[in-house]
Amino acid sequence: MKALPQDIVIVGGGTAGWMSACYLARAIELNSANNKLPPPKITLLESADISTVGVGEGSTPYLRYFFDYLGINESAWMQHCNATYKMGISFEKWTKNADSYFHPFFSSLDMPTADMYFSAVNRRRAGEACDVNPSHYFTAAQMVNEGITPQAISAQANLDYAYHFDAGLLGDFLKKYALQKGVCHKIGTVEEIVTDEPRIKHIVLSNGEKLSADLFVDCSGFRGLLGKQALARPFESYADTLFNDAAVAIASSPIQQPTRALQTRSIALKHGWQWHIPLTNRTGNGYVYSSAFCSASQAEEELRQVLLSTNSETIEQQQDARHLTMQVGRLNKHWQGNCLCIGLSQGFIEPLEATALMLVQYALHHFVDCWQSESTNGITLYNTEINRMFDGIRDYIAAHYYLTTRTDTPYWKACQTDMAVPDTLAYLLDAWDKGASFEQALNEVDNKLVYLRPSWYCIFAGMQRFKNNSLNTNEVVNTQALNIMKQSISKVRVNG
Repeated sequence: MKALPQDIVIVGGGTAGWMSACYLARAIELNSANNKLPPPKITLLESADISTVGVGEGSTPYLRYFFDYLGINESAWMQHCNATYKMGISFEKWTKNADSYFHPFFSSLDMPTADMYFSAVNRRRAGEACDVNPSHYFTAAQMVNEGITPQAISAQANLDYAYHFDAGLLGDFLKKYALQKGVCHKIGTVEEIVTDEPRIKHIVLSNGEKLSADLFVDCSGFRGLLGKQALARPFESYADTLFNDAAVAIASSPIQQPTRALQTRSIALKHGWQWHIPLTNRTGNGYVYSSAFCSASQAEEELRQVLLSTNSETIEQQQDARHLTMQVGRLNKHWQGNCLCIGLSQGFIEPLEATALMLVQYALHHFVDCWQSESTNGITLYNTEINRMFDGIRDYIAAHYYLTTRTDTPYWKACQTDMAVPDTLAYLLDAWDKGASFEQALNEVDNKLVYLRPSWYCIFAGMQRFKNNSLNTNEVVNTQALNIMKQSISKVRVNG
């Protein structure tokens, strides 16, 4: 097994930078017995002048494996980061009749009822009045409804769940871990980047110090100091598919019993959507929107009015708002020469499904695997796989906007008429609309999908993509599936 680089410099802190430092330090620790070289040196260079984005407050279940890999106890980091559990996402007001649906995380507990759901959706496509509400088939939704936390479920159930957290506190927690593992933390400003393409020779700091390395990891955010700027790597924009390029975030008081809320709420607004995320000490709120349809001041005012009209929480009118701009898309080459781009420097997909940290984690994991495989085309395979991940997530995120039935503002109309629909999504739409086998269609593009079968069924059904929507299915409930699901939870419930 090939040893990891002996001298690593990470440019940029924030969550991506410290996740990279932690992951690489742990990989070195776990594999140190496989080589006789001295322990590699990892240096993280952080600017004292540039703040991190740090508003991301949600994750996918994949983050659990990151902490397992580091050997960090769940309760330790959650308590430090004001974290709560997340079982899925509630999508509210995304259709013209303002209905909502729940996108659950899936686990083995769903095996008895998942096929019942797929069958019901396909029968509904054929015109039968069936119950296609995911909340009546998937245990995550039932746990949200009853406020049952993952702690109340036996570990043997292999329950799938994620987290909400304070991103700034998470960065602080990871920083402490990294320093304990021997990572060197340096404060400085990059003055010059000397390259010999496709490699970086060294970095010159404003104080004249030079930093050389076998591997440079670019975690400098949207600026992309190394990959985008110094090495001029091509960037593929998703702007013609995903219109949202800005966000405004405002915190409010915590909701009652935030530890039992267990869901992110995604609420459609006039020109985008609002996130509502329960933490133990506050509620995270934000408005993700398109600047082509809405100004920053208009977005802030709309979000403030929404929060002020919500009786369950309070917000001071003077509460600071944080405005952000987003560059949506990805690099074509994330790793080339001795420079690896991680986090916002490699690409970004808007936060609708909270995939940012998943992509950071996956990119690090795949890098270590490819480096140690000693394959002659490891870099090519790496870039191909990371691009597949980004494109696959883009396809699923795009589906939310194209499938919407809202037409009340120019923004929502444009989502349905002006979007450059990705090929994979177009293929699935065609099969669904024609009444062809959706199972076969999913199988035929399986190598391009990141979101799997249940997620695609939930979004098509949740957004009411049915030819005959005049059927009254509101009172049609699959009580058999609902009872089986409740029994599945009861069998593995241990407390709470």
